[in-house]
Amino acid sequence: MSMKEILIYPETVLKQRAGEVDIIDQELTSLVEDMKHIMYSAPGVGLAAPQVGQSRRLILVDPTANREAGRLLVLINPVIAEKEGSCVDNEMCLSVPDISVDVPRAEHILIRGIDLSGKEIEIEADGYLARIFQHEIDHLDGTVILDYASSLKRSIYLRKWKKGKL
Repeated sequence: MSMKEILIYPETVLKQRAGEVDIIDQELTSLVEDMKHIMYSAPGVGLAAPQVGQSRRLILVDPTANREAGRLLVLINPVIAEKEGSCVDNEMCLSVPDISVDVPRAEHILIRGIDLSGKEIEIEADGYLARIFQHEIDHLDGTVILDYASSLKRSIYLRKWKKGKL
């Protein structure tokens, strides 16, 4: 399974809810390796499987963008179990290039998911890390940052996309 590029909105898979991962096998492990390479090459701090054309509930998150070893988090079927607080900040997305959008997010979250060994895990996240998790989980639900943008900003982006300028 060799993936070479990040899909750009409005690709269909980016607008759909991704399917649950039922089996952790070599194919999934290979997908994680591909996604890790793609994310770090971009460079990015998070990547969801739909962004590489795979409708699976799988995300990779590294708030350091590979500047610190051992910070990569891989989550299968992640869910936000708890949310607290609220803040708005500017976000960009590898699948929605050349645009930034102010997005409201919870400040503190509790995530539940499964790691690559099949173990159930919980992660508490604040601030920037919480924002990354919420951004990537949005991708699993078919939501992109443009969904938070004004209709004007959305139409400008789509016009550029149609003209092949993205």
